Amino acid sequence: MKDFLTTLRLVMISMLVCCVIYPAIMLGFGQLVVPDKAEGSLLRNAEGQAIGSALLAQKFERPEYFWPRPSAVDYNASATGGSNLSPTNPKLGLRAAETIRRYDLQADQLIPADLVAASGSGMDPHISLAAAHFQAPRVAAARGLALEQIQRLIDNNCEIPTFRVFGGEPVVNVLKLNLAIDKTQP
Repeated sequence: MKDFLTTLRLVMISMLVCCVIYPAIMLGFGQLVVPDKAEGSLLRNAEGQAIGSALLAQKFERPEYFWPRPSAVDYNASATGGSNLSPTNPKLGLRAAETIRRYDLQADQLIPADLVAASGSGMDPHISLAAAHFQAPRVAAARGLALEQIQRLIDNNCEIPTFRVFGGEPVVNVLKLNLAIDKTQP
């Protein structure tokens, strides 16, 4: 019985430390040091309503918006994950072919890989700079804006990785870019 009580006490102390004290300390630290990120990096409209997170991809299908990477989970944040399809699985090829068809490519036109391949989580909010510039003519035509204006917005919304020493290419957050374009055309 003594061993049982000792074990029970150890379990209760461990649960208190791991499930209450540690998360409370981390939440407090996050709120103090990086409050925006601790709250989910929410982006808000002019009325102050949350319209999305800078950390999660959203589905955009209309031609006047930049499109994110494909998502194996249909942009459902509660179901993040890859498709687990092997490179030889025909379903993966069909999905890629459907995505490519959506872009209505010319015969000699190449599409950036990140516009065809889903990320590991299915929720990556960024596309490569090449992918953004690839979509610029479609967005400019759909909005009736000059291509140069759209390209300038892309470049202004380009994010350079913080620790460039470890690699990483410049990327563009699709939601932030679409919001910036909306601001040019109220």
